[in-house]
Amino acid sequence: MRELCVAVVQCPLGDAEVATNLARVEAAIRSAAAAGAQLILPPELLEGSYFPQREDEGFFDRAHELEGHPTLARMAALAAELEVALPVSFFERAGQAFYNSLAMIDADGRLLGVYRKSHIPDGPGYEEKFYFRPGDTGFRVWQTRYGRVGVGICWDQWFPEAARAMTLMGAEVLLYPTAIGSEPEQPELDTRDPWQRVMIGHAVANAIPVAAANRVGVEGAITFYGSSFIANARGDKVAELDREESGWAAATFDREALRRERAAWGFFRDRRPELYGVLLSADGGEVSGT
Repeated sequence: MRELCVAVVQCPLGDAEVATNLARVEAAIRSAAAAGAQLILPPELLEGSYFPQREDEGFFDRAHELEGHPTLARMAALAAELEVALPVSFFERAGQAFYNSLAMIDADGRLLGVYRKSHIPDGPGYEEKFYFRPGDTGFRVWQTRYGRVGVGICWDQWFPEAARAMTLMGAEVLLYPTAIGSEPEQPELDTRDPWQRVMIGHAVANAIPVAAANRVGVEGAITFYGSSFIANARGDKVAELDREESGWAAATFDREALRRERAAWGFFRDRRPELYGVLLSADGGEVSGT
């Protein structure tokens, strides 16, 4: 299959009832699928409000183990019914560990695997380190029915190393479910444009489409930016939602044309991995043991 139609879902998710939030997400997925979308990306932690705004031990009750997870079972059934691939962000409990995770569900409802968020933010309003361990899966790329998909989660999207790693692993599109909005202690600071630009940079530097799905609305001290978008391999925004609307946006790509374009740019032909050892250090110094 040459063509890949990618859609991003955007909606408010601040209701206490999981069923209400899932109904919104499912309605958008169904609408996008009816219009021809094959790979549909909902926002981060789609079951409910963005709880890491504050440290509250009661929120650990929201976590579920992968096996028997009710939301993942519902999304798997939906994926199989509509024949769409769904990356689903969820709060995972694994024994005594807790992760911000994503389950990649293929178009037949099969679970292809789980990615655990690598980069965990910690700041006013985004206190994720209280809840989540840094992921232990490494970066993941999955062969879905419609193509090879690489997925990061929110803060991961700011790191060029993650995008490059997934592209080197064979990803044909990069997806980022996210929850980003205003800064509670700096309400005048609007980071929407830099947020989009950094991912657009990944698209250009790796000659690969990039898609990000955000939530909308006000939750506590945060007004979420919305502005979910899809960029092509040139960095052009080819689909975008505004700051407040609910719904979905989609774009279609020719996978073979993308493969040729990626090769023609020479970014991967001209890489010099032997010069990049400094990236293995935390401070730019000599790597221990070398």
